[in-house]
Amino acid sequence: MAPPDIRFVHAPDGARLAYSVSGAGARVVIKAGMWLSHIEFDSTNPLNRHWRDAMEARGRYVRYDARGCGLSDWEPPAIDFDAWVDDLATVADAIGEPPYTLFGYSQGAGVAIAYAARHPERVAQLIVYGGFTRGRLARARTQQERDEAETMCRLAELGWAKEDNAYRQFFTTQFLPTGTMEQHQWFNELQRVSASSANAVRCMRAFNAMDVTPLLAEVRCPTLVLHAKGDVRVPFAEGAAIAAGIRDARFVPIDGVNHVMTADEPGWQQCLDAIEAFLPRVPSARAAQGFDKLTERQTQILDLLARGFDNAQIAAHLEVADKTVRNQVSAILDVLGIESRGHLIVRARDAGFGREP
Repeated sequence: MAPPDIRFVHAPDGARLAYSVSGAGARVVIKAGMWLSHIEFDSTNPLNRHWRDAMEARGRYVRYDARGCGLSDWEPPAIDFDAWVDDLATVADAIGEPPYTLFGYSQGAGVAIAYAARHPERVAQLIVYGGFTRGRLARARTQQERDEAETMCRLAELGWAKEDNAYRQFFTTQFLPTGTMEQHQWFNELQRVSASSANAVRCMRAFNAMDVTPLLAEVRCPTLVLHAKGDVRVPFAEGAAIAAGIRDARFVPIDGVNHVMTADEPGWQQCLDAIEAFLPRVPSARAAQGFDKLTERQTQILDLLARGFDNAQIAAHLEVADKTVRNQVSAILDVLGIESRGHLIVRARDAGFGREP
């Protein structure tokens, strides 16, 4: 898969945020930023690819790294819940085409809920998977539960950035208890590249204290809530509480125990079916016009043509010879039955190509 086009924007407090837009169409789906995030690493991460495919099938899919994580600023002025909500607003403003569909995964659910409550006119739909309204400390009722929350922070502080996976494996077995060895390796590496030990702890302390329960009643958009029945990381009751608190929300219990839903477990098809019923795929103008017949390389070249690149620029961008580009453009015209380059570019832009700068 081609690497993502990465862009940057600055939050009101100056923190730099990295984001990426993929897919095509009028609908915009924005995934609320998460602490376990690295948009470049995720371009090859099989633990996230199926979610990306599902969201790209519904329009343009916007992902960004939370402050302190991934390619975003690792030394931001603050890492707290209000800053996370402001960051979602900053990225949404950079896209500039509301209303949006928000996708809140795990800790990102609370951020998406808060944004939807504060900006109802800018949110068309909300999808939540594995979410919680109250962090571990906010929902703790005993000293043992509070001690467990602090112990996890201490483990991250001691071993998050080590080359040895031993400390990170503790978190991996909570997020992905039935994962394969290969899936565990991917998740261990995601943790390591996503944040420093210090930032991982800052993020954990911030969402451990989070409580968006009072905001649930203020969410006005259609909402779909998905939660694995045996989720080891976030209690099933938290997903139920989100659905109960948002008026007319649809709650779909998903079979499984993994907090990180993988593409090879039965629960993933349940997720897809629920998402399709709630937010149908965007009809593909590309398929109707024959663009699906192009090879991956031809599709890349066509996208660059639609952005206004000439042959020499395309060759430099893709690190191929000018002659290769000329031959591929001729092949694209033949496949699509289009006579001129100008007509090709118009058709491509109408089908959603060239949206990424």
